[in-house]
Amino acid sequence: MFATKLLCAAALLLSGVTTAIAQAYPVKPIRFVVGFAPGGSVDAVARILATHMKTKLGQPGVVENRTGANGTLAAAELARSAPDGYTVFISNASTITVTPLLSRKPPYDVAKDFAPLSLIVSFPFILLVNPENPRTAAVQTVQDFIALAKSKPGELNYGSNGGPGNLAHLSFLLIDRYAGTKMVNVPYKGAAAAQLALLSKEVDATFDNPSAMPQITAGKVKALAVSTPQRWRDLPNVPAMEELGYKGFDTSAWAGAFVHAQTPPAIVKTLYDAIRSAGDDAEMRKLLLPHGELLMLNPQQFAARIKSETATYSEIIKRANIPLED
Repeated sequence: MFATKLLCAAALLLSGVTTAIAQAYPVKPIRFVVGFAPGGSVDAVARILATHMKTKLGQPGVVENRTGANGTLAAAELARSAPDGYTVFISNASTITVTPLLSRKPPYDVAKDFAPLSLIVSFPFILLVNPENPRTAAVQTVQDFIALAKSKPGELNYGSNGGPGNLAHLSFLLIDRYAGTKMVNVPYKGAAAAQLALLSKEVDATFDNPSAMPQITAGKVKALAVSTPQRWRDLPNVPAMEELGYKGFDTSAWAGAFVHAQTPPAIVKTLYDAIRSAGDDAEMRKLLLPHGELLMLNPQQFAARIKSETATYSEIIKRANIPLED
């Protein structure tokens, strides 16, 4: 009896401490951990939200770039962090829904290690070539690109942001499987680095995110297609891979926020409310919209989307017979 009472008292005490911590949150700066180098859409979203935290929660957000292994180093940082809401992982879809599927030994368990906060923006990948690159100068369409790749098996290369397992890499693997091409992957630490490689003619093509729009508008790169089932609002004249005959081709991406799975629900709600409010702020919306469509899904909706997308990509990977990474 005494032991039971002691356990109950301890539970009540712990509950009281947890509640007090949640009510006081935040009392110090919040780390926003990003798995990619500065310059891409995921990093940009993190920096916009970090700025918004100061206004909304009274504490600044500090962005920390932990690059490498397609975001898995940053994901591991969240998994081993304290579940106190002071480490927020800003990730893309690749790290959460694709990388674990392409690994024989996934480095983390999304369902057990992470608590979704909010999906923030959703965006397509854009198939790009450099019109000043002699190898791709004649390419005007996806059909031209496929024909060139087929005529030079193993010679054309492409840049992917984050290494094996990211959606840009998967997009090219799908082209290889469905069109019968054979291209070479050149991984970079982020979208900005892959974009520079395309501009410098180091690689022949990329599937880039909307951070490439200024280069597209300036004519420095040519957009051939987008990876979403529908055309992208900012590129109305650029076809979707789906409409070009690649049925089921959908590697749409997003940027979303996560905390440690054991974070108290009250803190999860506080963070979600703060993130969602950025979508209601005119200045924040103006900054976020160039990086995708604003969605601001709540934790439950976001978790459901992750589950659905993971199942979809699992089927795509199996159907395309894409090999697993060691």
